[in-house]
Amino acid sequence: MLEDLTTAASSATGWPAAYPKGYAVVDVETTGLARHDRIISAAVYRLDARGEVEDHWYTLVNPEREPGPVWIHGLTNDVLEGAPLFTDIAEEFSTRLDGRVLVAHNAVFDWQMIAREYARAEREAPVRQRLCTIALSKELGLPLPNHKLETLAAHFGVVQQRAHHALDDARVLAEAFRPSLKAAATGGVRLPLHECRPLTEWSDLATPRIGQQAGASGYGSYRPTSWRPARKRPACPYPNPGRYEESKPLKQGMRIAFSGDTSIERDLLEDRATEAGLHVATSISRLTSLLVTNDPDSGTSKVVKARQYGTPVVDEAAFGQLLRDVEPATES
Repeated sequence: MLEDLTTAASSATGWPAAYPKGYAVVDVETTGLARHDRIISAAVYRLDARGEVEDHWYTLVNPEREPGPVWIHGLTNDVLEGAPLFTDIAEEFSTRLDGRVLVAHNAVFDWQMIAREYARAEREAPVRQRLCTIALSKELGLPLPNHKLETLAAHFGVVQQRAHHALDDARVLAEAFRPSLKAAATGGVRLPLHECRPLTEWSDLATPRIGQQAGASGYGSYRPTSWRPARKRPACPYPNPGRYEESKPLKQGMRIAFSGDTSIERDLLEDRATEAGLHVATSISRLTSLLVTNDPDSGTSKVVKARQYGTPVVDEAAFGQLLRDVEPATES
């Protein structure tokens, strides 16, 4: 059905006038997921208004700190030592992004990392809109069991060659985005575009949220808060397989709890966990598989109970990496 739509879109002379005039399909690898983490490699595939590839670009970036989860991205200190700083590649990166919609898988994350790097460099990213391919696949009603990049790629027959390598991830995403865009155009689907509001100031001591300007003191006006409106989530369809074990993958059905402030919006983290087939728990019990917190030494009730029950604890960055490869539930 979708292939028929794609073929029809390719042969059609019309195209939605409201659609963007060009796209920059982006992937960045980073030292982690927190506000202070840095980009260590970036890739951009430029596509025209109808999704045809114009060119691509890739660069390593020296993060001026430890590279983070090397076992995931493979970029060691030795590899990154001679790489350019972000300030050195900012102009070229801007050329690739200028006037285009930024397209990424979980686009809010890539945009946040890019905006922060530009703010550190006392520049502004030339991006005004972003499009998340997860949101687009939902708009199209694609029959996907989950929203991982590899699942979207497999749906369109795209073969991954080097997972977690920015250039290959961007290629895979571009190849999957092209038929999605054509199907959306054929069906008259409104693209899920979101505004990008760059940071205009930056301080490594107090980091404002994306879209917020710093206060008069030069520090961000954002202050962490634990208050959030309640959200009702669908029940997890998988049985709880037990506790998370270090060096092993997460498994669908595991009960995940969060405590404290996170650099990525909590609702987004919980949505990603739910989409991966995990059970988002609001409290800690003996059945909890894993607690995610950036402050394991805090005295919050969840951290205290996790210690009492022996519940495994990881930080947000580690959890983000674990989310990339969640093991399917065991068939009964």
